[in-house]
Amino acid sequence: MTRKTLVGTALAVLTLGAILSGCSSTDTNSGHDMSSTTGAPAGQAGHNQADITFAQQMIPHHQQALDMAKLVSSRTTTTKVVDLAGRIQKAQDPEIQQMTGWLTTWGAGMNMPGMTSGQSMPGMMSDADMTKLQGMKGTEFDRMWLQMMIQHHQGAIDMAKTELAQGGSANTKTLAQKIIDGQQAEITEMNGLLGQR
Repeated sequence: MTRKTLVGTALAVLTLGAILSGCSSTDTNSGHDMSSTTGAPAGQAGHNQADITFAQQMIPHHQQALDMAKLVSSRTTTTKVVDLAGRIQKAQDPEIQQMTGWLTTWGAGMNMPGMTSGQSMPGMMSDADMTKLQGMKGTEFDRMWLQMMIQHHQGAIDMAKTELAQGGSANTKTLAQKIIDGQQAEITEMNGLLGQR
């Protein structure tokens, strides 16, 4: 009986030692990964590199959508397009502020290292596209604006889906889901408007 107890105790000590050494190596080698499972709120330890990348990419992505939305009032009188552009501005500007705050709290820069152009992000318009859009008015403007914004929204949805799959921050993932839901609904609306052009 004593021998059995000794063997059991030795096994317990060995198992505990293995667990503790495993924990300590994970803590030192992948701090972000450990923190992402702690449930800490976004802006503290609960984020990972995917969350940072998402914010760094989505801020300029949203900014271009705002730039496109600001063109509407001086180029068309189509009430439904003007209304949609206003809603896009109202939704995306606060999200830019929210993500900017996260990056500041996380100690991350606004720009991704080595990224010189927004063209690497899905759905972004080229400078030539934006210049062409600025030169249009009326129904022609409406059609191009709707087509471009659908493509832009789809890119944002793709980025948000990547965040849901890879992100560690619960708050950042909540925003990603909000972007998917809101922009998918607007794509449906814009496809309907395109059918009327």
